[in-house]
Amino acid sequence: MENEKDLVKNDSGLGAIKIADEVVSIIAGLAATEIEGIAGMSGGVVGGIAEMLGRKNFSKGVKVEVGEREAAVDLYIIVKYGARIPDVALSAQENIKKAIETMTGLSVVEVNVHVQGVHFPEDEEKPEELRVR
Repeated sequence: MENEKDLVKNDSGLGAIKIADEVVSIIAGLAATEIEGIAGMSGGVVGGIAEMLGRKNFSKGVKVEVGEREAAVDLYIIVKYGARIPDVALSAQENIKKAIETMTGLSVVEVNVHVQGVHFPEDEEKPEELRVR
């Protein structure tokens, strides 16, 4: 991966531990999907192509910057209609920070949430006998 920067952690004499940016990105994406009120992640054309091919891209809608000991995350989401956006964003920030810090040992300095849209529920298909003809 071109943008992959390896993170060197815990050089204890046994060797170095390296965590790729993509790993941190996937952790953040998975943590975001756990939040009630998030309808989906806002990715680009590439994310849509990967999903059409049947491969779920958990880092879609997530951009990370990883330093030696710190990480910053930008999250691009679509919120469900009716959800309180500040509450959803705060829950996402807290869950992502906790997940990354727990799994990687990195210190998360910021989680920026960018709300890109609102998902409206589709009209549910009415049963055949209730339809007006």
